[in-house]
Amino acid sequence: MRRPGGETISVPGGVAPGAPVRSLTSAVHAALRSDILTCRLAPGEKLPVAALAKRFDVSLSAVREALSRLVADGFVLSEDQRGFRVSPLDLADLLDLTSTRIEIEALALRRSIARGDAGWERAVRESWDALRQVPYALARQTAPHDGGWADLHFAFHEALVSACGLGWLMRFRKALFEQSERYRALARAVGGSDRDVNAEHAAIVEAALARDAAAAEAALALHFTTTMELVRAAVPAGSPPR
Repeated sequence: MRRPGGETISVPGGVAPGAPVRSLTSAVHAALRSDILTCRLAPGEKLPVAALAKRFDVSLSAVREALSRLVADGFVLSEDQRGFRVSPLDLADLLDLTSTRIEIEALALRRSIARGDAGWERAVRESWDALRQVPYALARQTAPHDGGWADLHFAFHEALVSACGLGWLMRFRKALFEQSERYRALARAVGGSDRDVNAEHAAIVEAALARDAAAAEAALALHFTTTMELVRAAVPAGSPPR
């Protein structure tokens, strides 16, 4: 299978020739989703079904179903008579998303700090040790689910809230995390050379393991808003990133 642009892509799990449409759809969905989350497919970019089917070497129906799943995920828009395009990003959405994430993540973190046992502490330490071994500079070169910095970053934040104990809250939190990935990709792309992401993460870990919920929530909020401000600073007022 090939990624838009022509280069060969590796599909998670692999798809054998003659595989069922559902397997092909899942592979296309995963490839497009990764490209959208990392902004390799730009916000607002058109997604022509026929061209994607040709480039991925799959049927039109497999591409349409994959795109429909991405519409349900909120990453793609379907417009009557105009086809599909990547959902645009804008600063108002960024502010809304960041504010919501702070509220939800802080609640999950506060519950984990109160409920977490020795296993939770071990998971937090192990995920943090793994993440800080990889330089943040390499974050620009990785995508979700490729085993690189992005996956370690996801695992770290997941470990912090893993003792929350509320399934619906955790599902909503995960959806918000994934919606934020495109903004994180933009933040990584624009730089922020003086940003010390490891220090931001360390502050959250130190407070969480000390069972200081207020300090942990403050460090978490600063971490999220720093990313938001990097994106806002890179985009002129009234000109949302598309």
